[in-house]
Amino acid sequence: MSDSPLRHLHYSDVENAYDRPDRIGRLTGTIRSLDGPDAVVAGTGDTTSPGVLPLVTEGRQALDFYEGVGTAVETFGNHDFDFGPDATRDVVADSPQTWVSANAWDADGGRFAADEGVVPRTVVEREGVRVGFVGVTAPETGDLNPMATDVDFSDPVAAAREQVAALREEGVDYVVVLSHLGTPDEELAVELDVDVVLGGHLHAETRERVAGTLIVRPGVNGGIVHEVTLDGGEPTVERHAVDEGPMADDVADALRDRMAAAGLDEVVATVDEPIERTEATVFRGESRIGNFVADAYRWVADADVGLQNSGGIREGEPLDGDVTVADLMSVVPFEEDVIVGELTGRELLTLLRQSSGAVVSFGQADWWHGHVSGIELVWDHATDELVEARVGGDPVDLDATYTVATTDYLFHSEQEFPLLDDEHRGERFYTQYDVLVDYAREVGIDAEIEGRIVRRSVESA
Repeated sequence: MSDSPLRHLHYSDVENAYDRPDRIGRLTGTIRSLDGPDAVVAGTGDTTSPGVLPLVTEGRQALDFYEGVGTAVETFGNHDFDFGPDATRDVVADSPQTWVSANAWDADGGRFAADEGVVPRTVVEREGVRVGFVGVTAPETGDLNPMATDVDFSDPVAAAREQVAALREEGVDYVVVLSHLGTPDEELAVELDVDVVLGGHLHAETRERVAGTLIVRPGVNGGIVHEVTLDGGEPTVERHAVDEGPMADDVADALRDRMAAAGLDEVVATVDEPIERTEATVFRGESRIGNFVADAYRWVADADVGLQNSGGIREGEPLDGDVTVADLMSVVPFEEDVIVGELTGRELLTLLRQSSGAVVSFGQADWWHGHVSGIELVWDHATDELVEARVGGDPVDLDATYTVATTDYLFHSEQEFPLLDDEHRGERFYTQYDVLVDYAREVGIDAEIEGRIVRRSVESA
């Protein structure tokens, strides 16, 4: 094995950062400042979408960034299919990097986007050092993203194992997995003979060693670049905060031009007290931003209940002062309609129980995954029990029928609120972010904390 140094400049889950041209400018500037002949720029998924600009360009705004940093290798995240497989293929065909995916397949059984250049593994050489890359994507992507249902994702460990073995036979100096799996990265580290897992999908920053393999994830919205160095010994990692980095004006200006051309700067409401939308805000129970979104859904459908999944509210700058169309699109930047479902009281109680992180297959056990309108509930976090639930001030009637307005996504996904399915799907309205815009224009944005969700053992601790 060569003892010459080789550095990886790793980004992932850029997502809503495209709606902040200065952030992308500094992300680009940071990578450029670290780049050199011994460096490989690598991405690990969700780098085209979601966001406002992605909705307008179908993810092609990412090309400005890819070209700006000279990305060498990339793998797919679940959001890279937000506009369907054909749009993904178009981005692959026009981007400078090699896209690497060992477990993504077309419906006919062929490798996804092979004609556009996607490969299951690749080798990059820098300063005489050869590093092999394998890419894998979460197998539940088709369930997480309705637009990805025409792409199949096989077992990532088995798929990666085959490609890693081939790279070792080729005599590469190092093997790196580009992963958009989240916590299953640990299984990759245990099961495979690899030096580093550059990960994504999970939005928490990660720097850890498992079974002698370094696993890193930079978090979400382009805030961090990881510099991972391989020099024949134990891999090392250095964290670089993007907001402290230099600005790449050319890339920032390109994104500003795209936003201006899209006409997304109309002011639709004013907010006096900033409304936060951080992970800590949306996954910890009732929040002002969650109340606003759920209220808008219930309003447009004249439903008994409004429901918004916490993960559908994207992190970003608070809503403050003049709020534009772009600001509201960035809260729930998905081409998903508001749908009304009909549930019995018994089913409604089951739905509320499915808000608890203790029963959801991803995230943290103390997370809360649902924001509501028209409901007041009490949850005992210590016993994971729904203690009380009222609709319109009255206890839930087990035999009554209730209408619930929520996003179409929840009728598709089995990862969150699995009670909602096609049998419960009812009247369709229109795109969720357009509902927010109309509600803001007609009603305003003045959501407050009202005691809709009380988590007793959490809030009393």
